[in-house]
Amino acid sequence: MSLLTVTDTSASAPEFRTEFVRDPAGLRHFPALVLNADYRPLSYYPLSLWPWQDAVKAAFLDRVTIVSEYEEVVRSPSIEIRIPSVVVLKDYIRPQKEAAFTRFNLFLRDEFRCQYCGARGDLTFDHVVPRARGGITSWTNVVAACGRCNLKKGSRSLKQVGFTLRRPPRRPGPGELMNLGRKFPPNHLHESWMDFLYWDAELEA
Repeated sequence: MSLLTVTDTSASAPEFRTEFVRDPAGLRHFPALVLNADYRPLSYYPLSLWPWQDAVKAAFLDRVTIVSEYEEVVRSPSIEIRIPSVVVLKDYIRPQKEAAFTRFNLFLRDEFRCQYCGARGDLTFDHVVPRARGGITSWTNVVAACGRCNLKKGSRSLKQVGFTLRRPPRRPGPGELMNLGRKFPPNHLHESWMDFLYWDAELEA
């Protein structure tokens, strides 16, 4: 197939959360929104996108159904195909029963805000009960914290430094993280995706 050459004119100010969803270069050129077999995105944040090459390959292997296309086409010596913009998996992928305890998921749970002062940017982690005092690394004892608050708190307790938590840390469910991800739409949303994203829909409790 012939490669398409396009110019990426999108530009946005750097933001802390984008460090965790930085797209591969291929996603800038005609990405395909990937939906589960129930026509819901596999994930909202990061949004489930494939490079156009992967979408075309999956279509040829009969693993997806193409439901929307770009105007642009790719060609081989024997075939011409419009680039998919939305594809649906033919086999349903069951959601995970539990959210993995990862750096990304913890920041997403805390909506990329310091849980002490509410600041965005320059985030790290803090053990609410310091490890030096027996605190463990778990969903219920680790929160996102800005560098300033983390340094100030050190190995002291919340009471000792006069800190309060914006909300108690807890283990989120996969569905909760999915809904939280809907609060952070990407900078680029192709019009063909909008019927499947529901960014403006009321979030489930």
